[in-house]
Amino acid sequence: MDTAIRYDIEVIKEEALQLAKKGLVNRQQPIYTLGKYIPDREWAYFEQELEKNEYLLRDRIIDLLDHETWEED
Repeated sequence: MDTAIRYDIEVIKEEALQLAKKGLVNRQQPIYTLGKYIPDREWAYFEQELEKNEYLLRDRIIDLLDHETWEED
């Protein structure tokens, strides 16, 4: 039985958003920066999901945050 975590693009986007909100990553950094927070054994699944959704590892994290909303003061 395969017990590896499957990454869905929405899960990846949410993870990127949370890491950015915590200040652990900068929105302008490349997506591959997220690899520091993904277990090595799961990175291949993470990368496959990104490729399937036409993201490149050199794209910026902000590209994943398309659903982020800003509130005006």
